[in-house]
Amino acid sequence: MLLLRCPLLLLLLLPLSSRPQKFPTRDEELFQMQIRDKAFFHDSSVIPDGAEISSYLFRDTPKRYFFVVEEDNTPLAVTVTPCDAPLEWKLSVQELPEEASGEGSGEPEPLEQQKQQITNEEGTELFSYKGNDVEYFVSSSSPSGLYQLDLLSTEKDTHFKVYATTTPESDQPYPELPYDPRIDVTSLGRTTVTLAWKPSPTASLLKQPIQYCIVINKEHNFKSLCAVEAKLSSDDAFMMAPKPGLDFSPFDFAHFGFPSDNNSGKERGFLKSSSKFGRQTSSKPRVDLHKVCVGNKNVFTVSDLKPDTQYYFDMFAVNTNTNMSTAYVGTFARTKEEAKQKTVELKDGKVTDVFIKRKGAKFLRFAPVSSHQKVTFSVHSCLDAVQIQVRRDGKLLLSQNVEGVRQFQLRGKAKAKYLIRLKGSKKGASMLKILATTRPNKQSFPSLPEDTRIKAFDKLRTCSSVTVAWLGTQERNKFCIYKREVDDNYSEEQKKREQNQCLGPDTRKKSEKVLCKYFHSQNIQKAVTTETIRGLQPGKSYLLDVYVIGHGGHSVKYQSKLVKTRKFC
Repeated sequence: MLLLRCPLLLLLLLPLSSRPQKFPTRDEELFQMQIRDKAFFHDSSVIPDGAEISSYLFRDTPKRYFFVVEEDNTPLAVTVTPCDAPLEWKLSVQELPEEASGEGSGEPEPLEQQKQQITNEEGTELFSYKGNDVEYFVSSSSPSGLYQLDLLSTEKDTHFKVYATTTPESDQPYPELPYDPRIDVTSLGRTTVTLAWKPSPTASLLKQPIQYCIVINKEHNFKSLCAVEAKLSSDDAFMMAPKPGLDFSPFDFAHFGFPSDNNSGKERGFLKSSSKFGRQTSSKPRVDLHKVCVGNKNVFTVSDLKPDTQYYFDMFAVNTNTNMSTAYVGTFARTKEEAKQKTVELKDGKVTDVFIKRKGAKFLRFAPVSSHQKVTFSVHSCLDAVQIQVRRDGKLLLSQNVEGVRQFQLRGKAKAKYLIRLKGSKKGASMLKILATTRPNKQSFPSLPEDTRIKAFDKLRTCSSVTVAWLGTQERNKFCIYKREVDDNYSEEQKKREQNQCLGPDTRKKSEKVLCKYFHSQNIQKAVTTETIRGLQPGKSYLLDVYVIGHGGHSVKYQSKLVKTRKFC
């Protein structure tokens, strides 16, 4: 005989109505029992044959399920899956209450007599377990009787799943594991791990639709997909927790991944990582746990991992017809370390050129040989902005983005060592010059105004000349201006590609030089100079560059300016 097969309405918990309800069985003529006493059967339910149910346990509040095996020598399999906490569970059996009496009328016994027969007998314990593993009870020949499954969670409120069947050989709802259920790590990199596994015989031999879901996290391995979904879900489980004292149907499909009648148009497949289970909340899944389903592949490369980090990998074979899953033996692996950066030693007062790959980083070290009160770092970013971090003996002193020329002065310390980390731009490779010194007057880079643009006066344009102006500083520096004729279709994008501020006048042709002059002003508001560039051709475009050259000979280029002479005068 089988367990209880019945429509959804009969699977609701028995005590929800005060009128008599029939105990659902496969053959009601063989066994009938009227349930009228709510006190005994409250918060208990009937396990159907061949269907997995999901339910909820409050901490230290036991729950009991019933099912009936109506004939001796019946195969029986029961599977209990803890989701997010260990469970204590016990399976026991009692003899079925004897059928109606004396006259053989076929009418059921009075309820009170049946209740006495059930409650007064302890029953025979068949199996018990305590832990968070997916555990099974399997018997090829079970006696007839009223079976009861008692479950308890002593740690916390939790979810669980139960599956029971009297036809375990033919049902096979859980995917079968291969003879070697381990996950192999076939390749290991700094940010990638390649995994391989053997296919489930359910897919390769029985040709049932199986897909594989990989779970990656940094904490521990998981023993069931139910535990994974509980961790991912905003409510920590598939289903909403019922209110204490109120029972609910174990087949409340809308709560664990199936469409309900009122929501049939919306997809809620639980294999999709974007699905939400239970009620919608504003909380977000934890970012350190990821699940990805890869179809029927048997090899997959996990990418975007962190270097030198241990990760745990779990694999679940999922039967897409039943939505039931089986866990492979999980594994773990540590990604490789980042290639150790060569640290460049900085010499006091000497400019060092640094090249950084796109999104890359470079490390520099500065160890002054003498005691010092202050240390100065001067940085000249040639292209896009770069990030600089300075640590003194491990303590972070500075973290700034640098564009153009910047100078940072930090408090010194005897025998201190400074570690400088330079991080490049996301847009492309970075070039820069850096100088570290303990001598405040040792400045190799010229000082710059905040605004390094060149201004052209449109009203002063002629067919052979243009007039421009730029800002200076209070420090006396040498300024050199250069011109270069360009095509009329010369674009801003071309100009941007040529904006390497570290290229000095020595890279220019002598014919492009206009003039050099010294300039400064003690009044910063009046630190402006103008220059008229003559000898130009009518209607032609020119690219103008101004270089400021410091006392140490190092130069910095202002932003290039594109000008055009008048065609007719």
